[in-house]
Formats: sequence, structure tokens, C-alpha cells
Amino acid sequence: MFTAYVIITAVAIVANASIAAAGIARAGFVRANMEEVGVPNSWLAPLAILKGAGAAGLLLGLLGLRHLGTAAAIGLVIFFAGALATHVRARVFHNIAFPGTFFALAVAAAALAIANSP
Repeated sequence: MFTAYVIITAVAIVANASIAAAGIARAGFVRANMEEVGVPNSWLAPLAILKGAGAAGLLLGLLGLRHLGTAAAIGLVIFFAGALATHVRARVFHNIAFPGTFFALAVAAAALAIANSP
């Protein structure tokens, strides 16, 4: 079970760090998606920072600060639940798999972190 925790959490770290970097870089696909679901462009950097903080928290959890890693995973679950709700509210379903995948990774990382807690 610990191996699954490490693998899933590592994948979640890479995914969230990558999308955070894309947000900080103001990538066109990120801005287009935000516009399509009605999120103001001014939220781009703060949302990217939250994703980056989640990735950093997951990494610290793998490095031994287990409670921080669990908290980061739960924070990402809440973050991406909000992203999914935003897509549903805006009725933008053609790309809902992207926040859905991030949500699933966060749920798996949180569940495995809790299951592997000392």
C-alpha cells in the first residue's frame, strides 16, 4: 500500500506542479479555459500558486511531513471539486475530464495518505 501512496502522490505532484507552471507562464490553454468557464483572468496567478502550494505540500508529505502531505491532498481535493463545480455551473463539459483527472489524483493521494498514516 505504501508503494501505491508514493506512486500516486508522485504523479499528483508532477501533474499539479506542471499545471501550476503553466498558470504562472500564462499559457494560452489555461487562459482560454478560464475564460470559457467564467473565471476572471486576475485569478490566474493566485490559482496557480494554490496548485503549486498543493504540489509542494504533497512533496513534503513524501519527505516525512506526513500530516502536511495529507492536508495538501485534502486541499487539492477541495480545489478541484471547485473546478469541477465551476465547469458544471458554466455548462462546459467538453473538457471536464481535465479537472476530473486532477480531482481523482487528489482523492487517491488523500485516501492513500490517510491509509498510510502512522
